[in-house]
Amino acid sequence: MKNLLLLLILANILYFMWGVFRPEESNPRIEIVEEADLGPPLDVTTGGDSDAITSVGAVLGSGEPSDLEAVVGRSCVSIGSFDVIDDADSAVLEYNNQGMKAVLRSTRGPKFVGHSVQVLNVPTRDDGRAMLGKLAEAGLNDAFIVGNEEDGLSISLGIFGNADNAERIELQAESAGFEVDISPMYQEGAIFFVDIGLPPGKGAGAIIEKYGEERVALREAATCPQ
Repeated sequence: MKNLLLLLILANILYFMWGVFRPEESNPRIEIVEEADLGPPLDVTTGGDSDAITSVGAVLGSGEPSDLEAVVGRSCVSIGSFDVIDDADSAVLEYNNQGMKAVLRSTRGPKFVGHSVQVLNVPTRDDGRAMLGKLAEAGLNDAFIVGNEEDGLSISLGIFGNADNAERIELQAESAGFEVDISPMYQEGAIFFVDIGLPPGKGAGAIIEKYGEERVALREAATCPQ
């Protein structure tokens, strides 16, 4: 009996010590928080970001062509003007064969006729006839008087599509003692342009080298193919 009492006392002491030194358990709890304690709501902007996402999708091949242009930009050039449609058609064919989109565009505007070579400031028609004689002696037999005495007279030495030919006639007349003027002549007519869309990374250097800076429009001055 005495031994049983000692065992019960020892068991109570061990239970007490276990309760004091045992680790605390972490029990999950649900805590209720007022909405006002969370602070202001987040401001999420969707306009520009959604466009950017669409554009990125286009780069990966999942968007429209216009989306791709928004990311990489679109570069176009326009060549012209061409006075002869066959020349413009040849340019369209050439750049289409190179994998670019090239289209023909026609409009009306000043069309280059040629370089006009004239002797200006002819006082009277009689003076003009005397001057024609001197020009003929210098080998310029095709010269003729143009204009009238009221608006002014001049002697035409011809209209030349080739600038070298115009300069040759100019030198020939100047050697005979005449003051000569060369000026481009235009008339209203059909003119043609070729509009080209350049692929990303493709420059216009070769096009400019072929047609010259004065005939190639870039950036805002160019028209993109429709």
